[in-house]
Amino acid sequence: MRNIVLLLALICSSLSFYAQEKKEQGHTNQNKFRQLYQEFSSPNQYRTAAGAPGSAYYQNTADYVMDVRLDENTNEVFGYETITYTNNSPDNLEYLWVQLDQNTRAADSPSKERNGSGFSPILRPGELVSDYMNSPFEGGFNIEEVSKDGKALPFSINQTMMRVEMPNDLKSGESFTFSIKWNYKINNRLTDGGRSGYEYFEKDGNTMYIIAQFFPRMAVYNDVEGWQNYQFWGSGEFALPFGNYEVNITVPADHIVEATGLLTNRKKVYNKEMMKRFESAKKSFDKPVVIFTEEEAIENEKEKSTDTKTWSFSAQMVRDFAFTSSRKYILDMMAVKNGGKDVMAVSVYPKEGNPLWEEWSTISVKQTLETFSKFTFDYPYHKAVSVHGKGIGMEYPMICFNFGRPNEDGTYSDRTKFGMISVIIHEVGHNYFPMIINSDERQWGWMDEGLTTFVQYLTEQEMGENYPEVLGDNDRYPSRRGIPYNIVDYMKGSQDFISPIMSNPEQVYQLGNNAYSKPATGLNILRETIMGKEKFDYAFRTYAQRWMFKHPTPEDFFRTMEDASAVDLDWFWRGWFYTTDYVDIGIEGVKTYKVTDKVTEEAKEYLKRFGVTDPENDARLKGLIYMVSEDSEEGKELAPSDDSMENSENLKAYLMDNFTTEERNNMKEIPQYFYEIDFVKPGGMIMPVIVELTYEDGTKEMKRYPPQVWRKNDEKMSKAIGSNKKIVKIQLDPNLETADIDVSNNAWPAEKQESEFENFENSKN
Repeated sequence: MRNIVLLLALICSSLSFYAQEKKEQGHTNQNKFRQLYQEFSSPNQYRTAAGAPGSAYYQNTADYVMDVRLDENTNEVFGYETITYTNNSPDNLEYLWVQLDQNTRAADSPSKERNGSGFSPILRPGELVSDYMNSPFEGGFNIEEVSKDGKALPFSINQTMMRVEMPNDLKSGESFTFSIKWNYKINNRLTDGGRSGYEYFEKDGNTMYIIAQFFPRMAVYNDVEGWQNYQFWGSGEFALPFGNYEVNITVPADHIVEATGLLTNRKKVYNKEMMKRFESAKKSFDKPVVIFTEEEAIENEKEKSTDTKTWSFSAQMVRDFAFTSSRKYILDMMAVKNGGKDVMAVSVYPKEGNPLWEEWSTISVKQTLETFSKFTFDYPYHKAVSVHGKGIGMEYPMICFNFGRPNEDGTYSDRTKFGMISVIIHEVGHNYFPMIINSDERQWGWMDEGLTTFVQYLTEQEMGENYPEVLGDNDRYPSRRGIPYNIVDYMKGSQDFISPIMSNPEQVYQLGNNAYSKPATGLNILRETIMGKEKFDYAFRTYAQRWMFKHPTPEDFFRTMEDASAVDLDWFWRGWFYTTDYVDIGIEGVKTYKVTDKVTEEAKEYLKRFGVTDPENDARLKGLIYMVSEDSEEGKELAPSDDSMENSENLKAYLMDNFTTEERNNMKEIPQYFYEIDFVKPGGMIMPVIVELTYEDGTKEMKRYPPQVWRKNDEKMSKAIGSNKKIVKIQLDPNLETADIDVSNNAWPAEKQESEFENFENSKN
């Protein structure tokens, strides 16, 4: 028997070598399982091949001391900031680059004309007014002064970037301190758009301010880009260094303010009752405590104070700063146990947000901190704040701005409720990606949006489990992104309007699908279908902890996920992230086979290639069995009988005669049915093959074949199955795990597919 095995091994290896040589001759290696050496940068002293920071990794820092004044009468912000920039790189820096993001609103900003704009066949009345009948809002920074120790520094502004000239090069290890005085007009978010701005409430004559990107901010200098001074055009977000902030914010005396950082003069800006409630909130882990009530806020709205009050905030190791201010605000808080310390979950909202916000905002913050920390690291800051704003979802360190407004009578739909909870989870989750795991949003939008959306999905599901009352009539939380079948419509859309995930946010067609949904779905498939939860979670947590408070690149993420799991994923990164390939795997056909001891015609042709011309009399082939398709002429001639090989007892006896003792001892029950399933892959994207077998007795069995089954043929492959029960149905990807865009070829026997007309008719009945 061992001679037979050696002969067959020689035949198979020869055939494999022959086929490979024939296919690859004269071609470069286009196998989809090849490593990503061409796509990845070479590892170096700054970033290792394992995906970790290298021995020479560095990052520069920027510390800010800032005085800010909000003028409610003119809707302007005035500021004076002193920046201390520390050069930890090995390079001497000739100049500094400072970001002026508000300049996208300047009168001459080219970002306003960055898109082609023919007439849309349909317009809202407001769009006609704002686009063609109104004078456009003209904002942008007014830089009054750039100086060091009172002496002017030369500077040059190019769109949203300002180059500051230093008297001397900033050497490695040195710091440079300089000051900027500035002001700008605040935009109306609801008419002029934007990630920040104000909202005016005509009924009570008050304004709610959401203020971000409001000060000149240092750009990043690192080992990958040098200076990251790619212009802010509007879609790509931000690349920022870490630093410490001391910020004093002067606002009308009757305003409530929240911001990045610790409120250091709380006793001066809170009244005694607020302080008492605050102390109570620090001990409340079950429900929020209202610090400033709706009744107090309504009273506050009635008359505007002419006095001012200064709120002081201090923040360490953050990459940005934002704040909100209004006399309309209600404020509530609760404590959350997180990694051995207490974190305050905070919500700020006007009466227009109730009752929805008082019910679910702070609870959503709490759930986000718990789930995100579980999958990454313990939340390092002392608070996380959710601020209400109509039509907005935007994130900053410790504070974020979120939509979700009930109807005027206080009622709200499930869509409004789940939309609000989801955006809060998403924006609070951004504290982890990119506020702490500080990726370059300007270049790689998916690294913050996609990773956050993925953990958002996990958080939403845990929210539904922990707070079943939020579900209403739903069995589970209705997550919009992350579930594989939800991405199918995008994946099967026109390739003219789909970009690879690895594209700059300014250059994609559908940013929501590209940077949010597709990366999140891909990670979900990796976790649940390809890697398994245990391996994925370990690797994902390793990436998060390696790169917290640092600046990772996509390659650092890809490499870490493989390094920490021992799972080769280059094929997945290439297909899902670097291309627009889609998943489409189908069942081409199923053949049933019989077993015979007679040499079949197919076997004869096969053996001729290796010089076996007389197989019936070749001693090396003694004891072999042959598989023959039931549909072939030979198969049809093989009728079952008492003495035939199709009789399992005869087959068992035949095999026993030709097995070694060890093989006899290991032999299990002889299958009565033999099947060969032919799979095809019209889609370019590789995926595992998941098959559900249904037997004649009604039982089912799941078989999972790894993605490597496609490594030698990217178009077709077959799997042989021996069974003691008759298979009556085969279903591919029965639980819709792989985002297969066409399930019409996923069943055997083939299932009738209803036309759109039939679906429409059935929906009426």
